[in-house]
Amino acid sequence: MKNARLFLLLIIALAMMALVACGGGTTTTEEAVATEVPAEEAPSEEVEAPAEEVSGKVGIVLPTRDEPRWVQDETRFREALEAAGYEVEILFSQGDSARERSNVEDLITQGVQVLIITPHDGTAAAAAAEAARDAGVSVISYDRLIRDTDAVDYYVTFDSIAVGAQQAQFLVDNAEGEGNPLYLYAGAATDNNAFIFFEGAWGVLQPKIADGTFRIVNSSEAVALQDTAELTREQMAGIIDQVTTNWDFNTARNLAEANLTSAPAEDKGDVFILAPNDGTARAIADVFATDTDVTSFLVTGQDAEQASVQYIIDGKQSMTVFKDVRTLVDDAIAAAVALLGGGAPEASGAYNNGVIDVPAVQSPVVTVTQDNLVEALIDSGYYSADDFTGLE
Repeated sequence: MKNARLFLLLIIALAMMALVACGGGTTTTEEAVATEVPAEEAPSEEVEAPAEEVSGKVGIVLPTRDEPRWVQDETRFREALEAAGYEVEILFSQGDSARERSNVEDLITQGVQVLIITPHDGTAAAAAAEAARDAGVSVISYDRLIRDTDAVDYYVTFDSIAVGAQQAQFLVDNAEGEGNPLYLYAGAATDNNAFIFFEGAWGVLQPKIADGTFRIVNSSEAVALQDTAELTREQMAGIIDQVTTNWDFNTARNLAEANLTSAPAEDKGDVFILAPNDGTARAIADVFATDTDVTSFLVTGQDAEQASVQYIIDGKQSMTVFKDVRTLVDDAIAAAVALLGGGAPEASGAYNNGVIDVPAVQSPVVTVTQDNLVEALIDSGYYSADDFTGLE
């Protein structure tokens, strides 16, 4: 961060609010008035109270260094926690659940008191969370939910249903007539968020599929369920297995190429593409742009990655869902600070992970297109205009 001192003040304020929410020993306004020192007995000179010392160690496990999003998170976590006086150790699992478990065990050995983890596989990560819990370490599931265990204290996330719904709504708002070719793509079947994103998108798209506005091209499972408004997890899994990108650029590119190779000309023309995130959106867009039978295409994304923002400016990607990771990191740090202080973080809801309802806070998301890109991403300070070319 450019101004560590200001960020320190922010973290301390967040921690105080979190502790107040859990019923810590903070004096109320009324109590403060009742116990004020009378004016005649007040000391003649004010003595500034010493700053409260903070201590504790936070361990963080992120899924991969290969996506800009997680590298940005690493920097923000490290700078903010160190500026606030805490020790922090950050490890990457590189899409490997075994390595993720090893990372958690390493952090336990190093004496962390709070673990913040973004699981590669939400179900497989349960064992790592339980190992941390058994060692007396509090567990915060970050951005992706750890499933099928009671060893999760808190979940910090974006509104994932809203992400998928906003992607789908963009496609719906730009569709006219009937029979518009719709290509569906999804994240990794091992990632609970992929299901939530798809659930949000399906809720908006399904009525427009059922009434004939869209015609699904690349998933027989989705076609078979096109009249089903609410899908079970098993039904979503069947669709996702056919259209998964595994959050991988090359997988997305190869799948898009295979889809277009097998699609007749009538399944091309002006097409609509539900892509799960920015990295896969760029890979898919590059493939569709080279097919001479594709007249035009609209493609969704999420994360507002710098490369995709440039694609939107250049007209190569249609939209992205902006998830301000600054807010998410702040929420995770506030939760960690509360847990380090023996309190319970403030929650605004809960997510069921198959075993328990995990207390959670959801950060808002924003649809970004060419029309509001400057306001949402430049004016907010998330990026500088100098990061891009072609801005007016």
